[in-house]
Amino acid sequence: MAFHEVRFPASLSFGSSGGPERRTEIVTLSNGFEERNTPWEASRRRYDAGLGMRSLDDIDALIAFFEARRGPLHGFRWKDWGDWRSCAPSAEVAATDQWIGTGGGARETFDLLKTYVSGTETWMRRIAKPVAGTVRVAVDGVEQAEGVDWTLDAATGVVTFAVPPGPGTGVTAGFEFDVPVRFDTDRLDISYSGVAAGEVPSVPVVEIRT
Repeated sequence: MAFHEVRFPASLSFGSSGGPERRTEIVTLSNGFEERNTPWEASRRRYDAGLGMRSLDDIDALIAFFEARRGPLHGFRWKDWGDWRSCAPSAEVAATDQWIGTGGGARETFDLLKTYVSGTETWMRRIAKPVAGTVRVAVDGVEQAEGVDWTLDAATGVVTFAVPPGPGTGVTAGFEFDVPVRFDTDRLDISYSGVAAGEVPSVPVVEIRT
């Protein structure tokens, strides 16, 4: 089992369905009240790639990608068209989009993070698969130069500074990112007459932990 640092063709994932899921265990007590707990710290995303198939050429590209990944054996990158940037879909990525940590004078590495905010509640998501060439980083609002002030491991989402940010400084970042996934099926069940008639196969894809 390995992870292939290759993105599922974006032209095929466009039009797919899916999004985050949570696992919540709910127990209804004898008095009608509920107890709710979750064994998951983070959400997990699921998609159906089949909705992006529009032609026999698309199916051919899907089969090639599926075979190269050995089905669900190896993970790959997936562009979630509803959530793929550090900013709003209508905005441009900026180095101050997301807070990723506070400098301490000795800390050199920072994980890329995206914070989801609704009212007073927040949830912080670690971004493990940023898109190389899109990441921007700032310290106290001053953008830093990639390759000079910092470097990125695009396979893990870790930013490493050449000189650790000073104590109390705010480290922020902006980026585009992919979701690490695998196929959630051992087989592709395709009706070619159905594709020609406008019907699409189901191609489930599920996020994996990295």
